Amino acid sequence: MKLLTGNANIGLATAIAGYLDLELTQASVRRFADEEVFVEIHENVRGEDVFVIQSTGFPANDNLMELLICIDALKRSSARRITAVVPYFGYARQDRKPGPRTPISAKLVANLITVAGADRVLSVDLHAGQIQGFFDIPTDNLYAAPVMSADIKARFAGRNIIVVSPDVGGVVRARSLSKRLDNAPLAIVDKRRERPGESEVMNIIGDVAGRFCILVDDIVDSAGTLCNAAAALRAADAEDVVAYVSHGVLSGGAVARVDGSTLSELVITDSIMPPDAVAGSAKIRLLTIAPLLGEAIKRIADESSVSSLFD
Repeated sequence: MKLLTGNANIGLATAIAGYLDLELTQASVRRFADEEVFVEIHENVRGEDVFVIQSTGFPANDNLMELLICIDALKRSSARRITAVVPYFGYARQDRKPGPRTPISAKLVANLITVAGADRVLSVDLHAGQIQGFFDIPTDNLYAAPVMSADIKARFAGRNIIVVSPDVGGVVRARSLSKRLDNAPLAIVDKRRERPGESEVMNIIGDVAGRFCILVDDIVDSAGTLCNAAAALRAADAEDVVAYVSHGVLSGGAVARVDGSTLSELVITDSIMPPDAVAGSAKIRLLTIAPLLGEAIKRIADESSVSSLFD
């Protein structure tokens, strides 16, 4: 087994390698003067089971091209099996046609990864479960819920917890977390989105008065939805509001928006390399998923069960 990484999240790749007690494969992933991506692998990978660790977050197109070219380089170097480990799958929110004459970009990206030569894909908390069906190769969708629930139990044991979904579409995710928290009650923030990146909170389904609210979502981008939801929960007399999100995209002024919000804390995983502004935030905390990914990689290499990770 070998691990190869692009430049998207070297810190996470290093942590995964540490968990597996392996060294990252020596390779050069660099740019020509015209910004074309060039990959050169400095080790023999013939007949090896190779895992390419590369999230496709910002800059999404550059990181996606690095992933595709790494896969192509491995394929042409006679690697036995190539698994694309994509902790954050970019373009996942474009998983359907929202209107006429629009693309389904998530399907296009799935096709690109497959045609490049990947034999398998491993990701975390895909935005929509049906994205697994966009691939014609085996695809494992890991869940950050076990990591989140362990952290919540360690830090907030004894609190009057209620799990809150910031929108109707995230109810299944919130219910999954609530089951891991000893069947904590569930609430839903009903909102109306006027345009992409903006949301308006309408009302709260469930009684949150006097409760410790855990907001859970898969992606935080502009942070407008989370901050509006937190404000609505506070207005409904919630005791406190903490958010747990799998992928911290945090584009634009998202970090400043979180810092100025009624959220007590935002916990994100290291599926994406956090923007520099996160280091200066007193409200944002990182939770590593390196052991989760490392264990899944080990099980794939050993041909053992991945789904049992969540039993």
